[in-house]
Amino acid sequence: MGDDSEWMKLPIDQKCEHKVWKARLNGYEEALKLFQRIEDEKSPEWGKYLGLIKKFVTDSNAVAQLKGLEAALAFIENAHVAGKTTGEVVSGVVTKVFNQPKARAKELGTDICLMYIEIEKAEVVQDELLKGLDNKNPKIVVACIEALRKALSEFGSKIVTLKPVVKILPKQFESREKAVRDEAKLLAIEIYKWIRDALRPPLQNINSVQLKELEEEWVKLPSSPPKQIRFLRSQQDLKAKFEQQQAQGEQSDGEDEEETVAAVDPYELLEAVEILSKMPKDFYEKIEAKKWQERKEALEAVEALTKNPKLENGDYGDLVRALKKVVGKDANVMLVTMAAKCLAGLASGLRKKFGTYAGQVAPTILEKFKEKKPQVVQALQEAIDAIFHTTTLQNLSEDILGVMDNKNPSIKQQASLFLARSFRHCTQATLPKSVLKPFCAALIKQVNDSAPEVRDAAFEALGTAMKVVGEKAVNPFLTDLDKLKLDKIKECADKVELAGGKKGAGGGGGAASGGGDKKPAARAPPPAEAPSKSSAPPKKTQPASKSSAGPPKKGKPSSAAGGKTKKSSDNKEIAETELSVEVCEDLAAGVLPASCLQQLDSANWKERLASMEEFQRAVETMDKAQMPCQALVRMLAKKPGWKETNFQVMQMKLHIVALIAQRGQFSKTSASVALDGLVDKVGDVKCGGNAKEGLTAIGQACSLPWTAEQAVSMVFAQKNPKNQAETLNWLANAIKEFGFTGINVKAFINNVKTALGATNPAVRTAAITLLGVMYLYMGAPLRMFFEDEKPALLAQIDAEFEKMQGQSPPAPIRFTKKAATEEEGDDGEEQEEEGGGGGGQDIMDLLPRTDIGDKITSDLVSKIGDKNWKIRKEGLDEVAAIISEAKFITANIGELPLALKGRLGDSNKILVQQSLTILQQLATAMGPGLKQHVKALGIPVITVMGDSKPNVRAAALATLQAWVEQTGMKEWLEGEDLSEELKRENPFLRQEVLGWLAEKLPTLRTVPGDLMLCIPQLYACLEDRNGDVRKKAQDALPTFMMHLGYDKMNKATGKLKPASKDQVVGMLEKARAVMPAKPAAPAKAGGGKGSAEPSRAASASRSQPANEDFPDSKPETKKVRGGAAKKGAAAKKPAAKGMKDDEDRSGPIFILVPNAKEQRIKEEKQLKILKWNFNTPRDEYVEQLKTQMSTCFAKWLQDELFHFDFQRHVKAIGVMIERLESESEATISCLDLILKWFTLRFFDTNTTVLMKVLEYLKLMFAMLNRENYHLTEYEANSFVPYLILKVGESKDVVRKDVRAILTMLCKVYPASKVFPFLMDGTKSKNSKQRAECLEELGCLIESYGMNVCQPTPAKSLKEIAVHIGDRDTSVRNAALNTVVAVYNVCGEQVYKLIGNLSEKDMSMLEERIKRSAKKTPAAPAKQTATERSQREHPTNPNATFLRKPAQEDPNKLNQARQNAQHSESSHPSIPKEFQLDLDMIEMDQSRVCELPDLVQHKLDELLEPIMIPEPKMRAVSPHFDDLHNSTASTINFVISQVASGDINTSIQALAQIDEVLRQEDKAEVMSGHIDQFLIATFMQLRLIYSTHMADDRLDKKDIFKLYSCIIGNMLSLFSMESLAREASMGVLKDLMHGLITLMLDARVEDIEEGQQLIRSVNLLVIRVMEKSDQTNILSALLVLLQDSLVSTAGSPMLPELVMKCLWRMIRFLPETINNINLDRILLDVHNFMKVFPKEKLKQLKSDVPHRTLKTLLHTLCKLTGAKILDHLSMIENRNESELEAHLRRVVKHSGNLSGLKSDRGNEKTGLHTEDRMSKTKVSDILTEIFKKIGSKENTKEGLTELYEYKQKYSDVDLEPFLKNTSQFFQSYVERGLRMIESEREGKARIQTSAVIPQHGADSNLSSNNEELKPAVYYERLKILRQRQGLENTSRQGTGGGEDEPQQRPPISSLLSSKPSVASSTDMLHSKLSQLKESRELYQQEHNAHSHSPTHTHTRSASPAANLDDLKKRLERIKSNRQ
Repeated sequence: MGDDSEWMKLPIDQKCEHKVWKARLNGYEEALKLFQRIEDEKSPEWGKYLGLIKKFVTDSNAVAQLKGLEAALAFIENAHVAGKTTGEVVSGVVTKVFNQPKARAKELGTDICLMYIEIEKAEVVQDELLKGLDNKNPKIVVACIEALRKALSEFGSKIVTLKPVVKILPKQFESREKAVRDEAKLLAIEIYKWIRDALRPPLQNINSVQLKELEEEWVKLPSSPPKQIRFLRSQQDLKAKFEQQQAQGEQSDGEDEEETVAAVDPYELLEAVEILSKMPKDFYEKIEAKKWQERKEALEAVEALTKNPKLENGDYGDLVRALKKVVGKDANVMLVTMAAKCLAGLASGLRKKFGTYAGQVAPTILEKFKEKKPQVVQALQEAIDAIFHTTTLQNLSEDILGVMDNKNPSIKQQASLFLARSFRHCTQATLPKSVLKPFCAALIKQVNDSAPEVRDAAFEALGTAMKVVGEKAVNPFLTDLDKLKLDKIKECADKVELAGGKKGAGGGGGAASGGGDKKPAARAPPPAEAPSKSSAPPKKTQPASKSSAGPPKKGKPSSAAGGKTKKSSDNKEIAETELSVEVCEDLAAGVLPASCLQQLDSANWKERLASMEEFQRAVETMDKAQMPCQALVRMLAKKPGWKETNFQVMQMKLHIVALIAQRGQFSKTSASVALDGLVDKVGDVKCGGNAKEGLTAIGQACSLPWTAEQAVSMVFAQKNPKNQAETLNWLANAIKEFGFTGINVKAFINNVKTALGATNPAVRTAAITLLGVMYLYMGAPLRMFFEDEKPALLAQIDAEFEKMQGQSPPAPIRFTKKAATEEEGDDGEEQEEEGGGGGGQDIMDLLPRTDIGDKITSDLVSKIGDKNWKIRKEGLDEVAAIISEAKFITANIGELPLALKGRLGDSNKILVQQSLTILQQLATAMGPGLKQHVKALGIPVITVMGDSKPNVRAAALATLQAWVEQTGMKEWLEGEDLSEELKRENPFLRQEVLGWLAEKLPTLRTVPGDLMLCIPQLYACLEDRNGDVRKKAQDALPTFMMHLGYDKMNKATGKLKPASKDQVVGMLEKARAVMPAKPAAPAKAGGGKGSAEPSRAASASRSQPANEDFPDSKPETKKVRGGAAKKGAAAKKPAAKGMKDDEDRSGPIFILVPNAKEQRIKEEKQLKILKWNFNTPRDEYVEQLKTQMSTCFAKWLQDELFHFDFQRHVKAIGVMIERLESESEATISCLDLILKWFTLRFFDTNTTVLMKVLEYLKLMFAMLNRENYHLTEYEANSFVPYLILKVGESKDVVRKDVRAILTMLCKVYPASKVFPFLMDGTKSKNSKQRAECLEELGCLIESYGMNVCQPTPAKSLKEIAVHIGDRDTSVRNAALNTVVAVYNVCGEQVYKLIGNLSEKDMSMLEERIKRSAKKTPAAPAKQTATERSQREHPTNPNATFLRKPAQEDPNKLNQARQNAQHSESSHPSIPKEFQLDLDMIEMDQSRVCELPDLVQHKLDELLEPIMIPEPKMRAVSPHFDDLHNSTASTINFVISQVASGDINTSIQALAQIDEVLRQEDKAEVMSGHIDQFLIATFMQLRLIYSTHMADDRLDKKDIFKLYSCIIGNMLSLFSMESLAREASMGVLKDLMHGLITLMLDARVEDIEEGQQLIRSVNLLVIRVMEKSDQTNILSALLVLLQDSLVSTAGSPMLPELVMKCLWRMIRFLPETINNINLDRILLDVHNFMKVFPKEKLKQLKSDVPHRTLKTLLHTLCKLTGAKILDHLSMIENRNESELEAHLRRVVKHSGNLSGLKSDRGNEKTGLHTEDRMSKTKVSDILTEIFKKIGSKENTKEGLTELYEYKQKYSDVDLEPFLKNTSQFFQSYVERGLRMIESEREGKARIQTSAVIPQHGADSNLSSNNEELKPAVYYERLKILRQRQGLENTSRQGTGGGEDEPQQRPPISSLLSSKPSVASSTDMLHSKLSQLKESRELYQQEHNAHSHSPTHTHTRSASPAANLDDLKKRLERIKSNRQ
């Protein structure tokens, strides 16, 4: 037992895996208890056992296995995760349990299988059980069959898929094992219960004895269908219902049975047989043979093959053609019969797949019904019936209608009988009115046929139709039949058995109930009372009461109807028999006063008038239902009737007719009586108005189409031109009022043609006006009718059409009332049915079509199929010619479809493309009739989309689109064709088709269920190898889901492999989130498919629905119906649709989707969507925009925005304008989409839209400005370039608006970024655009200064200047004006910037500048400071992307600097130049802006809580604080004021800066602004020197105060080494120049405290030399010396003082040598010696410069020894000066003297040798030291040690140790050493806080002008990474001073241009914003050359590129950190 005790302690799951069986047994028992105990099905406990369950069931020990099975069963029942184990566990059960001898084990095994089925894993279980049937062990086979049987009997045939089971069944009957055969028999019996006879065909080949036994068993089975008795987890509702019924013990009623048993189609259970390959090889020869016996042999062979009940899909085209030929042409009736049987076999074997051939065969079969022989007729009937099942009645309708009026009665009879049989298989849905109407019309003709068999067949067909769709739907078509015939039809209807097999009137109330025999039989029983068969879904139920004889609403007294009321509830119009005069008089007498009737025909006109007045009063008061309209109208027509001579009487008469028509139940019969008179008076001057009123009233009563047709034909039967003209005018107006629905164009086109040829001009004009109105509704097709008119007339017609171009038809304001409404509705509906897409379709039906069937001869077809491609091409050319000649064709095109289909697969791609073109042509020509060719010709087009050539694919797509426009999508999605296409593993085909579907599906409201068949292919595409296919499949996923639903699609993943399934389910989840909503009823006629919703609303509001709503009902009809529904409102509301929209449209038009815009920006960045960039917008851009808009635009608005009619656009923009304020936030969230949509409108040619667009844009940009929103790059890039296109518009108003918008744009988007767009605009071919863009550039420069010129002023101006030589005057002028604007801003500088111009251009420019100077006495005044600052820094805390001050505002002192250069060269004494300096603030002297007390500024961004003073100005807007919420911009602002021309402003600014500088902890914020500040300062010094000191009006005290402030500031600044070191060389040079000039200024000495001032300056100069970067200051002094020696203008004392400074520097060289970049210094010396070679130096008056230079070099050599020669790396050509030679001499000399020279030298040389000896030791020590510096705790100690080590071995090289560290670390070390040095020397004024790395980071990076946080942390991160050894930033620099190695760039960074004398003003051209970039960062990025002196000497060739790159990087870092 020792062993036992060991495993007893183990946890359960480990026991279950133990090797001892007892342990396992114990484990299983405990597991079982545990499984029954766990409450939560999702408990984590279950997870532990997932991998073990298979072991539970496959345990090798039988005892343990039994327990294991029980435990497994409990697990499966209770665990949520159990489904994952299905496959492995069931296969374990099959192999290891079903072979067990113990019955209990098998039982448990079966239970486990059933339990898995219950938890929704039926498919997997079934697969495993079916696999088990192949097992060699018969026990297992038997158990598997038994398990399947149990599953079927418990779960039913819906859950257990029978097809695979039935497939394996015959094989089991052949088993050698009796047990297997018996079990198979039991299974067969169980299956039979569920599917009945569907099981017979698959089992027909088993052993006859077995079959007989089965038959016997089957007979015994009860006839009631079985029930599902066990339910899935998802079917708990069914289960509850079932249990409830069991409890009540009652038999469920029929409806339930209906639900439980789904009839299984035996066809589905069969295996398809491939027969094409088995056909006799010589079939096609034999079938053409002369001898009928040979033909018979061929047919017999095929007939045997076609008997297979299910055939494999293939290309049966040739076979069908051959059989068709036999049926149609063969004289031997026996062969005809055989061929018909073969066709029937093909049709029933292929089912839907035969649909493609149906259209070709049907006409031939129908024609062949002329045969009388019964066996032929029977075979033909079978064939046509089989064919009917493969296609739809609609597709066959043309062919059937074609033979309905055949002369041969047999054909008519058989066609009708075929219809009767077909109708039985239809339902209301598949037999819509549009299909039924033409059939009924044809059948009614046959009801009156002379042949009785034809009549009977027609009665049967009509009876069947009535049975299927109900009496109400058919009756309107039967109005002309008499009672006998109607009764006959009803009788037939009662006899009809529908396909479902039940008699129609079935369950309730006999055929006649209530008072009428009009009870619609099929509808009588509501579905709740009687079981309705699944084949005919429940119809809309009519309450019986309403379907009694005549509904009250239209009821007329029976007397009036002459006892012959034929109106059913939905009669089309009020039908009325003509009444005799006597009857009329009686009726009239009943309602009119006697006197009225007597005086009607009085001879006295006054009496007649009185009679009319009475008549009118009577009519006005008469009750509508009682008004005998026909009688009244006939009274009016009674003598004198319409020949009335008195106009007053006539006017009243006409008015009364209108009244009767409006108020009564006015029939066409009554109308016919009145129309004659009305038409006669239309042209009458006095009565014309009343006559037209009457016509309109009749139009309302009897429908406009009918009235118009009657009136027009009547008037053209007369000869009165006045009447003709006025009738046409009335009609034109009426069409506008009523809309165009139902108008029969053909009916009066001929009359219009007559009118066009009339001699009277008024008639011609009226006709043309009418055509114009019709054109509004019909569009281009209308012109087709008039192509053959005379050219002059055609020109007039075209001119009228041109006027109408682009207008949209007005909304109808009048509606046909009452029943006529419904007629209209039906017509419309039917039109929509036929023309599945848009509003144009009904017009298409009106066009006269040619039948080209007879032109498609067999010769032509054989040509198209010829072997020689040239002949094939000829054939295609002929077809194209035939179609284009016919213009519009009928659907009959003979054998063309198959011929063309062959060409679509042609090896010659040219022919493929030609065929596609023909198909496009065909689509336009055939119109809606195209539907029936979709299967034959449309689907093959899809195949072509798999072509490898893009142009062929594009052509195929275009063809497809053209077809879909005509046919709608339904036909394409029906059947398996589409899924078959997707099965082809062709990546091109897949991506094209999926792309096409993704575009089309969202527009559909309903789709056929067959779409589901595409899902497996769609899933395959999601995992296709080709990325594009995957992408397209993902795009299509949501569109499929919107129709099929997530659940269905999720279920479909069950068939995938587990790996694929997870992936696909993930994608489905994503798709679910973005699934588009189904389109609502379209808001427009002619958009996608129509919809039924509005019509439903309308019908609901009427007492009885007019008709069934089909998904395609026509939008226009809705308007009509809606009007009827709301009679009162009809006049006010345009339509039901309108009302619906009014409700819809009250909601918001934009939907605020959070982060949607960011998502779109991201997608565009990642190239997931197209970048908005095009020359003209292609469809894919429009589609993409539609898709993006669909989520955030109201549906109706989007429909309007993408409507083809521009007026809808105008309307939509109107709405957007109204909602701009109320929905500003949402507008901003969709701004990018709105702007993109507007860019599309810029490509329209319509000015109305354009003006509206510009109006909106102006308002919108104003709103954005108010909201402080700033456009993102993404928005600007996708909009501004297109806006700029419109600047070149030919119309002035447009250009003016666009310019206004551009001005506003600059308020919400940096002007400097608009600038490049305008620069691109100047490259346009359109001269107006070039000129306007140049003008705009000029304006920008005037308003914003030179800052806006991007990338650099020089580059931009060179490009602008090019246009001075343009061909176009306006462009030349604009370019000149722009350059003048620049001149006004920066003076003579402009000539430098524009580069070389031709003489002619230059002279033009100079002339223009002179002229402008005369005009403008002073520089143009700038905007006030506030305006400017607002423009430059709009800030809005909520804006998505704040405008970066750094970008817009690279340096506020831009002009100031440029002028400085100017002033240096020519020292002008005019103040004008200096007024331009102040880019930021410039005001008239009179309006000096003072700065009151400082306001504390909030600077949370800085790590330390620093307070920055913020200038408050009187002129500043209250938002000043907002404006400058970034520290950097505040500092920029203040610094720019330092250089102000006004002394007080400058002093204020200096005081503020001083306050910052004096506080150690705040001073850091100045970092990055030092150069800028120093430039401003020396500008001010120059200004004082040249202007203020010369100005006597100014008080010298003020000037002195200003000087003191400047010097005080400088002293503060230069007492802080960290800031002082930021000053660059060029700036230091100018600063020293300024200070020294000040010291030499004699005027200063005259001021009382002058001496004091000069002493301060002296002190300052020393401070500058001590504290600033030693390399920079030394370099600056050398350059300054050189300049001062070259220039003779300055004071001779200047060079002397400069040299004194240099000596001082030389004296301190031993201390500073390590901080100096020798390469740079030597380069400066080299440049100096180049300008002043030795001889020239000696020629100078004084030898001091020569001595100074020598001393400098000597000292350097002495300090560095021979190493000095390694520092010449920056000098390109060393031979240009004597520097190298001189150094070599000195080195040689000092080398010899080294022993004797100073101790220091000794020490050094000694050190050198020692150094070499102990290199290793040194490196160890230093490594230690650097480790310390790098660690957080010992950093200070490390620095101190390093300092001491350096003191001791000053020559030590730190290069190798610093090389791999970051820039930051190096500068940190360097700063630390300097701190220690200053402390040691007792100058410990700078607080050590500067050493703390964070602070360092600050000083390094605050120069970004950004919030400092991200950058600081970034740097800290860098240090941490460094410590972990994660980042090596290779250091630039090639040796030299250890402390500042990064100052020296490698040679590569030197630029080739010749060095010239440098000054800071030279730097100004170079990118202004460099000064603001962080120095350290910048050097790190660009080989250190932006701040090295070389950079100032040799301006970088591409500062722009580098800079932009850097900016982008900084942006990136920043946004990442945020």
